[in-house]
Amino acid sequence: MLSQIYSFGLIGIDGFCVCVETDISNGLPCFDIVGLPDTAVKESKERVRSAIKNTGFTFPPKHIIINLSPAARRKEGTGYDLPMALSILTATEQIYINDTDTSVFFGELSLDGSVQPINGILPMIISAYKQGFTNIFVPAQNADEAAVIDGVNIYPVTSLKALCDHFCDIKHISVHKIDLTDYFTASASAVPDFCDVKGQENVKRALEIAAAGNHNVLLIGSPGTGKTMLAQRIPGILPDLTFDESLEVTKIHSIAGLLSKDEPLILHRPFRSPHHTVSASGLSGGGSIPKPGELSLAHNGILFMDELPEFKRDSLEVLRQPLEDGKVTISRVHATLTYPCNIMLVASMNPCKCGYFGDTRRQCTCTPNQINQYRSRISGPLLDRIDIQVEVSNVDYNDLSSTDRGETSAKIKERVNRTRKIQLERYKGLDIYSNSQLEAGMLQKFCPLGTEENQILKAAFDNLGLSARAHSRILKVARTIADLDGSENIRTEHIAEAIQYRSLDRKYFE
Repeated sequence: MLSQIYSFGLIGIDGFCVCVETDISNGLPCFDIVGLPDTAVKESKERVRSAIKNTGFTFPPKHIIINLSPAARRKEGTGYDLPMALSILTATEQIYINDTDTSVFFGELSLDGSVQPINGILPMIISAYKQGFTNIFVPAQNADEAAVIDGVNIYPVTSLKALCDHFCDIKHISVHKIDLTDYFTASASAVPDFCDVKGQENVKRALEIAAAGNHNVLLIGSPGTGKTMLAQRIPGILPDLTFDESLEVTKIHSIAGLLSKDEPLILHRPFRSPHHTVSASGLSGGGSIPKPGELSLAHNGILFMDELPEFKRDSLEVLRQPLEDGKVTISRVHATLTYPCNIMLVASMNPCKCGYFGDTRRQCTCTPNQINQYRSRISGPLLDRIDIQVEVSNVDYNDLSSTDRGETSAKIKERVNRTRKIQLERYKGLDIYSNSQLEAGMLQKFCPLGTEENQILKAAFDNLGLSARAHSRILKVARTIADLDGSENIRTEHIAEAIQYRSLDRKYFE
């Protein structure tokens, strides 16, 4: 007796089809699973056996072989429990399933036959839809997450018995649907507002430019000047996620098991703030079969690294290639996976270990050697990848005591959205969505400079000892400033302001 039931597995952020083949024959009773199963899949034998018995069906005392095809690809997780149980029941003709070629099943089984949720449902549903499967049976707790994909029938399954009753025409499971319009309408972000920040107008301007062009930014200042407060308000001025971006972010969080039951689709740009003790694997991702790290969890959003020099050196160096490429590749014995990480890096730091070098109100107690040692924790190549470096100074008492409210995040966001729209129109068809993504070969076309602007940039290049990468990043920032100004061409004031945001790396790191 032979049966075939379809399910899906995960490789990175993509799903792959798995055919659960069951052969039952006479012979010594045994139950084997082949096809490169991991420990969790091997342990499913006892869960499947108990669930079938406790649901009221008969577990055959025969020679049972289950093959998870393709056998050359490693299978992990508990999501194959339900399809394996169904495969055994259909092979023993205890139930009959119509249209197995268009149906796919997911779910972990408890010993009593109830179906438990699993991670990574969304990317697997997307892959199943692309491969022509239209009837998707998922754990009831994963139904909202799965239903965000239009064009497939999502059936929420609470137990093995309920699923068998569905196929035996005893009690049918209704197709689950959600109204995405309600989710987007009801969603409200709890991001703090920029109007609460007193003073710091120059920093707000720099952060507006960073948000408009998706540029990396470093805030340098003494303790208590508001660096963290400012960084936490950046998500409020970033453009809203598009539906496609929401799907990308949700897929990554689904794989990591971080989706909330109340939010099956992530509607706000991620803001990840890892502690400075995070390891290199924690940032890039890791495990025998790599899972996404903080870099990927911040995809299409912000990675905030407070007290940047306090992070381990190897953790900081992990950032270099992902910041340049917008993706992180992790190689392990069992797999080499690539996760997207198109992020906006926001970092903050003190100018020295005590925090008061250059402060006008308190005396720095660090020796020159201690200052150099502290700053050397941030390498030149990493600093070179940060487009905007801005000094956060102390706030005057008059600003702190003022009752006037500053400009709201909503007003700043309007300008950011207008600027992003200009960039989307300019780069249509190039798979580029912001100025920060411009490649070297595109700079001459999209960031041309006049004679005067070239002279200003040349003088800065020679006097500040800038690298070729710093040169290109100045051009990208100048392009964003010009877009904010509504100017088609980069003018002298735009290039001068962009250069100003690169001067701090020479002031503090010379």
